[in-house]
Amino acid sequence: MSIKKDAVDIVIVGFGWTGSLMARELAETGLKIVALERGDARDTWPDFAYPRIADELTYGIRLKLFQDASKETVTVRHTQSDTALPYRRFGSFLPGDGVGGAGVHWNGMLWRPLEADLKMRSTVIEKYGADFIPADMTLQDYPFTYEEMEPFFDKFEKICGTAGQAGNVRGQKLEGGNPFEAPRQNPYPTKPLKQQYAGMLFSKAAKALGYHPFPVPAANCSEPWTNPYGVQLGVCNYCGFCERFGCFNYSKGSPQSCVLPALRAYKNIELRTHAHVIRVNTDTSGTQATGVTYIDRDGQEVEQPASLVILSAFQLHNVRLLLLSKIGKPYNPVTGEGVVGRNYAYQMNGGISLFFKDDKYFNPFAASGTTGMYIDEFNAENFDHSRLGFIGGATISATTTGGRPIQQMTLPASAPKWGTGWKKAIKNNYLHSMSIGSSGSVMPYKQCYLDLDPTYKDVHGQPLLRMTFDWQPNELKMTNFIGTKAEEIARLIGPDHYEMQFKGMDAHYDVRPYQSTHTTGGAVMGDNPTTSVVNKYLQSWDVPNLFVLGACCFPQNLAYNPTGIVCATALFAAHAIRTQYLANPGPLVQA
Repeated sequence: MSIKKDAVDIVIVGFGWTGSLMARELAETGLKIVALERGDARDTWPDFAYPRIADELTYGIRLKLFQDASKETVTVRHTQSDTALPYRRFGSFLPGDGVGGAGVHWNGMLWRPLEADLKMRSTVIEKYGADFIPADMTLQDYPFTYEEMEPFFDKFEKICGTAGQAGNVRGQKLEGGNPFEAPRQNPYPTKPLKQQYAGMLFSKAAKALGYHPFPVPAANCSEPWTNPYGVQLGVCNYCGFCERFGCFNYSKGSPQSCVLPALRAYKNIELRTHAHVIRVNTDTSGTQATGVTYIDRDGQEVEQPASLVILSAFQLHNVRLLLLSKIGKPYNPVTGEGVVGRNYAYQMNGGISLFFKDDKYFNPFAASGTTGMYIDEFNAENFDHSRLGFIGGATISATTTGGRPIQQMTLPASAPKWGTGWKKAIKNNYLHSMSIGSSGSVMPYKQCYLDLDPTYKDVHGQPLLRMTFDWQPNELKMTNFIGTKAEEIARLIGPDHYEMQFKGMDAHYDVRPYQSTHTTGGAVMGDNPTTSVVNKYLQSWDVPNLFVLGACCFPQNLAYNPTGIVCATALFAAHAIRTQYLANPGPLVQA
C-alpha cells in the first residue's frame, strides 16, 4: 500500500539544471514546491572538495557521479529487425545521477543556437526545395523564434557568468567573435578564458585558410562574477578536471555553483533525494495530472499529489516516464503515427590527433573543459549545401580539456598498449600532441526512435527504455566532408604525424567509446500536436498541467552542445508558468 503525502502546488521530477532553475524561478510565487531527485544529495562542499574530487579512477573511470546501469539502463539496437540488448557499461554517453545531474559533470561549453538551427526545415526548403529533404527524415522547425528566446539565452549566460567573445552585439559584428552568431543584446558577462598553444596554432592555420576562429563560449567563469540570483562565482584555475567531475572552485556553471545557494533562502521548497519517480498520475479522463508516484530510499511506494507536475529529468528518463505513464500517443515507426519517442537523435563527432617532435610543448594539464578555439564556417546553414547532398554541419575546433593520466593520454596507433614501449610512448607524446575535433548535427528519421522494451526491466520491475538508432547516410556524408576541412587545417599546422578519426560511410553506431552525452528528442516541441509532445512553452498537449523540460524536446540535434538551449527553454517555460499559467491554468497554446 502506498504512502500518500499531503498535496503540494508543484512537484518537480529531477533536480539537475532544469529542475533547479525551475524551482528558483517559481520560488518567489510562494507556492509549495517539492522537488524529487532519485540520486544522492550533492554539493560543492564536501562532495567536490579538493583534492578528493581530482581522483580520475573514482570519477573518470568508475563513474561515481553517474547513473547505476545495473539498476536502470537502456536497451540498444540499430534497426527494428534487431534484438535490443541492455547497455550495462556506459561508454557512448553518461547519464548523470544525483542533485545537479549532468550539470555537475559537463565541460561547460555554453552555446546559443544559430537562427537556422531553430528554423532548419523552413530554411532548407527555402534554399534548396522540399525534395532536398530525404523521405525518411522527419525534420521540424522549433516553435519559437530566436528573438523570443534571446532574453532567456542572455539570462542563463549571466547565471553562469559565461566567458566569451561576442561576435554580434545588436547587429554590430565584433572582431574575434563568431561572425555567424545571431544578434545578442549584451556581450558575454566575463572575458574569454586564456588560450593554450593548441588553440593558437589552430587559429593561425584557420585564419590562413580564410576562416574566423573564436574562443568557445564557456560556463567557466574567467573573473569574479555575481549572478542574477546573487550568487558569487569563483575564477577558473584551469585544473583540468571538468568533464566527469564536480567543480571544487565554484567556477564551472552547475546547479551547485549557480542556483542551489540562492534556493536556501526559500522555505516553500522541499528537496527529497533517493526518490525514484515511476509514473505521473492522472485523473480518470487522462487529461489532468494529479501528481506522481515514487519509490523512496526504503523501497516504499509514495504518492505525491500536486496541482502542477514538471518533468525535468535527463532526456531519456523524461521520455520513459511519459511512456510508463501512458501520457501522449507512443510513436509507431511503421505508420508514422504517435509522438512520444519520435525524433530521437544523437550527435556525430570526429577528430584528428596531431603528434609533434619535442620542440613543441602543449602542457595539457593546464586546461578547463572549455579551453579551445572554434570555427563555424561549416555549421548548419553557414555554407552552401546544394552540391553536397546532405543537411546539417559541424563545428571544427582545437580544444584541450585536460591531461589526466588515464583517459587523456593521446598516443599514436603504432604505440604499444602496455609495458616499457607504452611508457616510452607516453613520455614522447604527452607534452607534444594536440587534437582537432568536430561536433556535428544529427537529423531525425522515421526509423530512429525510443519506446519501451518488451523484454528487459529495471530494478523496480518496469520496462527499460529501448533505443533504435544508427548512423544514416546524411550524417556520414556530412562527417566525411567535415573531415576534409579539418584535415586541411591539420596539414597547415604541420605536425610530424597525424591520424584521422572520422567515420567512414559504412560505420554503425557503437555504444562502447565515449562520444558525447548529447542525446535529444522523444518528446519533441512543436506547433502541431500530431508531430509534437509539447507546445512552445514545453506544456503537454494532452495534459496541460504537465510541463516537460530538456533536450527531449529538441526536434533534431544541433552541432552545438545542448545545455544553452536546454536551460534557456526551461527559463522560457518558467516565465510562461509564472506570468500566464498560474493566473489561468490551462493550455497556453490552442491546438
